[in-house]
Amino acid sequence: MRGHPRLDDLGPALPRERWTLVDAVRHQANVHGDREFLSFEDGKAVSFSEFDYLTDCLATALADLGLQIGDRVLGLLTNSREFMITMIAAHKLRAVFVPVNTELRGGFLEHQVQNSSPRIIVVDDDLLDRFGTVDTSQSDIETVVGVSDGTSVRSVPPGALADIPLVRMDSLLNTEPNMEALSDPTPSDVCTIMYTSGTTGPSKGVLMPQGHCYLFALGTVAAMELTEDDRYFCCMPLFHANGLFMQAYASLLAGSSCHVTKRFSVTDWLSIVREEQITVTNALGVMPEFIFRSPESPHDRDHKLTRILAIPVAEEWGVAMQERFGVKLRQGFGMTEVNMVSYSDLEDPVMAGCAGPPLSEFFDVIIADPETDAELPRDNIGEILVRPKVPFCFNVGYFNMPDKTVEAWRNLWFHTGDAGRMDSEGRLFFVDRIKDRIRRRGENISSYELEQALNEHPSVVESAAVGLRVPGAGGEDEIKAVLAIDGPAPDPVAFLDWCVPRMPRHTVPRYLEFVTELDKTASGKIRKQAIRDAGVTEDTWDRESVGYVISRN
Repeated sequence: MRGHPRLDDLGPALPRERWTLVDAVRHQANVHGDREFLSFEDGKAVSFSEFDYLTDCLATALADLGLQIGDRVLGLLTNSREFMITMIAAHKLRAVFVPVNTELRGGFLEHQVQNSSPRIIVVDDDLLDRFGTVDTSQSDIETVVGVSDGTSVRSVPPGALADIPLVRMDSLLNTEPNMEALSDPTPSDVCTIMYTSGTTGPSKGVLMPQGHCYLFALGTVAAMELTEDDRYFCCMPLFHANGLFMQAYASLLAGSSCHVTKRFSVTDWLSIVREEQITVTNALGVMPEFIFRSPESPHDRDHKLTRILAIPVAEEWGVAMQERFGVKLRQGFGMTEVNMVSYSDLEDPVMAGCAGPPLSEFFDVIIADPETDAELPRDNIGEILVRPKVPFCFNVGYFNMPDKTVEAWRNLWFHTGDAGRMDSEGRLFFVDRIKDRIRRRGENISSYELEQALNEHPSVVESAAVGLRVPGAGGEDEIKAVLAIDGPAPDPVAFLDWCVPRMPRHTVPRYLEFVTELDKTASGKIRKQAIRDAGVTEDTWDRESVGYVISRN
């Protein structure tokens, strides 16, 4: 792999048969002791040795509560020390940690509770009331563990959990460790279930073995060239792989420290980078562009930050962002199910969508015709298909959804649902989600590229473009653009007049809808399926309603 060292030579000196997060925690506790591992915006911090000790304490307490091998521990937890401790404590019993999106409510939360059927729920006090309307009758919940932020202690509200015993996290952490109650996991143990964002259907619980989680972290150590002198800034949710494995646990493997905040704030981003002496961070989705488009500051280069893993990077601002902040951007391609299968090389210039060469030591990656699964020649756009070369460094299916597992794994390739291409030098380029690609007037349109163009309008904060099948479109798509506007909505005709000279004719939207903000998942993904499902609404402006015609000139 050009530009990357061998992964076996990185991180803790652990052979592959010990590629587990528990082994990494114990090893790094012995090596780094009282050096800081994690710090949080609430002022809490934990060293490598303290993290190992506290997870032993909680694991012992969970064993006393009856948690056994394979049982699920569901965590409805914001980014916190308790989140991290709960995860490894469950792993030390060979139980399965199920971190769920803290934005979940009602049926969305109910689906994940029922699908995962946890034995124990660990929940922030401020989120306890989310369970008031959740039907847990199909689950085997025996204990609720409440986590207080220190300002107040709440009890379980009336509803589904009212008759289930509530214990406090603080008391469990005071348990004397009993090492005989703990178990040593193996790389093949399923240790985590992460749910996909559910933008295109019911969320699917990805079964993640220890080896899969370990490689997520180790790949980041290699790609970002982490050392124990680095300090990572994690402002992404820990209930997703990027924040949890690619930042927090990458720091663990590298022996570096990690500062964690509850959420991303573009207004606070640079000040935190400076105050916490951050050297490396990740930015996903709209985050890197928001950072770039933030007001310039005399402190833009007054920091220790040197590297950002930014996915995706656009041609319009990629190089300019590097120059403005004095950093190096890296890209990559991955997903919860398949791990990170590629990273761009530092010696390559920043190229929009370039995820770099696949990690051929661990994965086979091809571009295939999405209809036939036949591999396509270089520089053709198709679906990105992946399969592992190393056991248990990949998902092992969707929990309690065998039909979805078989569908994703047809023809012995995992189907990512993403469109991409492989260039002549073997670099993988991400193009779009397969279902986000729009076909109009015989042309395939990348919604991402269209959105980048729309975002250039001075009134547009961000945008979402989708294809709609409407009568008279000849079986192809008409484009609807939903635009988050800063201030009064522009005149639709004037907006299209602005668009026409800036984009190909066939990409100019037919439908416009102006909103104050776009609906997103907690990981920052726009809920495009909801826009498709809504179609043409009473708030949608149709250019054909005023006879707007785009010249072919």
